[in-house]
Amino acid sequence: MTGKSILITGCSSGIGLDAAQFLHTQGWQVFASCRQQDDCDRLEAQGFKSPRIDYEDPDSIQAGLAQVLKETGGTLDALFNNGAYAIPGAVEDLPCDALRIAFEANLFGWHDLTTRVIPIMRAQGHGRIINCSSVLGLVPMKWRGAYIATKFALEGLTDTLRLEMRDTDIHVSLIEPGPITTDFRINATKQFEKWIDWEASPRADQYRNSLRKRLYAKTDKPDLFELPSSAVTAKLAHALTARRPRPRYYVTKATYIMGALRRILPTRQLDWILAKS
Repeated sequence: MTGKSILITGCSSGIGLDAAQFLHTQGWQVFASCRQQDDCDRLEAQGFKSPRIDYEDPDSIQAGLAQVLKETGGTLDALFNNGAYAIPGAVEDLPCDALRIAFEANLFGWHDLTTRVIPIMRAQGHGRIINCSSVLGLVPMKWRGAYIATKFALEGLTDTLRLEMRDTDIHVSLIEPGPITTDFRINATKQFEKWIDWEASPRADQYRNSLRKRLYAKTDKPDLFELPSSAVTAKLAHALTARRPRPRYYVTKATYIMGALRRILPTRQLDWILAKS
């Protein structure tokens, strides 16, 4: 792996940061991008190259990638699209503007960056594109409609890209984590407060007794099957180095279980299980 270059997005914490730190120790030239300049400055102080890339800001995507290519002399061996957020709430309470911004951050920006990288990989004759999806790209769950919609769309777009890249040496993979120890819930709470008028909802009692308790729970107890970010990094390393990387990488028992149930159960039976989750 020594000497190869990778651009990783969403590196302020969690999955992106762990991946950047590990690959740096393995000799990769790591570009650890973040949405906020303060986070980029912090990573720069730690010795990383950290271009600012905000998926909701096309100018930052263009400028951040240009910075990477200037450092590498115009090449890039791998792209790890990572970094997304949820807007918790019932679908009926989700404003259209909230759904639009979720797609901008979780899908459209990813597509913008990816389509800018593909010509570079075509020209050099190789590349790896890995997209971080979720177990919620496989099955739905209540209260997570915006996030699930973006991940289902990401799965379809990535699967299609993988088929279309079969005549090239550009390999495309999905990583599908279940619960991972990150700041994801903290960030989701901010979006909930911004977008969801839960007190005006016909489901106000359900918000009060269920979703809000989970969002604001002050506990260090991990979720069932929760793993550290390093579990994702281990799968990423395989996707980057294997001669034939897998199309999909499941992470955590939750993803393996849900992947199996989706294949074998009728929809109504699976709905019953998911509704109880």
